[in-house]
Amino acid sequence: MLFMVIEKFKDDKTKEVYYRYQQKGRMLPDGLKYIDSWVEVNFNRCFQLMECDDLTLFQKWILEWQDLVEFEVIPVVPSQDAVKLNAEINTVEDMDIDDENPCFLNQEPNLQS
Repeated sequence: MLFMVIEKFKDDKTKEVYYRYQQKGRMLPDGLKYIDSWVEVNFNRCFQLMECDDLTLFQKWILEWQDLVEFEVIPVVPSQDAVKLNAEINTVEDMDIDDENPCFLNQEPNLQS
């Protein structure tokens, strides 16, 4: 499964977070896979896409960082998969869905009456 992990650095601990990372790496247990990450421009939060089939591995990893970071772990699916599942569940008529970019948030709403 895929997960979006939102890390909020505690009490301006950004320097400590990066120091520990330089010294010890991510400290991921085997089976917890890092895919990619993005850091907020003010360095307060990090957004990581990760993959894992055993949620206890997240618990082990979080224990290594909980003194410096607050975590939110959110199960996610790719937008294309969500669109396909929604199409299976619901009949959607008269919708123009862009197969290349199916995320509805990226589409301009039709506000014409």
